[in-house]
Amino acid sequence: MDKDAQGQQQEVDWAAPWLAPYRDVGPQVWARWAGGLSLHQALNAQAKAGADGPAQTGHRRFVPQEALPAGQSYEAFIRARAEVPTRDNLHDFFNGLVWLRFPALKAHLNALHAAQMAPGAGTRGPVRDALTLFDENGAVLQAPPALQDALRRRDWAALFLTHRADWAQAQLTLVGHALLEKLCRPRKAITAHVWTVSPSAPAATGWPGPAALAAQLMPEALRQRPWSPLPVLGVPGWCVDNAQAGFYADEAVFRPPPPSGRAMAT
Repeated sequence: MDKDAQGQQQEVDWAAPWLAPYRDVGPQVWARWAGGLSLHQALNAQAKAGADGPAQTGHRRFVPQEALPAGQSYEAFIRARAEVPTRDNLHDFFNGLVWLRFPALKAHLNALHAAQMAPGAGTRGPVRDALTLFDENGAVLQAPPALQDALRRRDWAALFLTHRADWAQAQLTLVGHALLEKLCRPRKAITAHVWTVSPSAPAATGWPGPAALAAQLMPEALRQRPWSPLPVLGVPGWCVDNAQAGFYADEAVFRPPPPSGRAMAT
């Protein structure tokens, strides 16, 4: 582990609610990394140990960043080699954890990236932008209809106060590795870009299985920028301060929706 990573290790609070999906892999990878392995070695060791449960479609091998040839696209390299170039830093640590925990989802996103970069696909467009945004800052919310509707309307009072009890039947799963990195130093303004799913979907991981979610995350849907912005520390139980109703009165964070007829920026 390099000097910067050693300083970052103490910033990861594994008791944080947003890290719940990663507690079965994250501390073990940290221990190996802190013990002297490079991050890519620590991730590979964790994958081999099988602490993530049964093997899942989409697992990739991790390699040092130097394995990525100069001038070659990161996404194209992963697609062609089934290997993930990895630096020894906190950003790539969380990227590795998402690969370990949700390999089929990450593989699907990578395949879509590669398809958008194929010869004849044209210049970078809204699909690649949406894929990058979700990969870096995305979350999946499985929630009752009242919460989904309030989130889409940015009706923060309904989402967090009127229907607060409904959060007991909801689950927010963070899959954006940059988002997870930012939350090592929680700030009220940290906002996820959320994909919502039905609460009736299979809930083994809190959202539909990888195949079902992949069927939804397709180019035609991604072009529509289907995300809803969600300041994640507003989720009940994710911040002590949000037990007070006044927490949500901060319009610099809990922004009102744009005027009717205008598209919501996310």
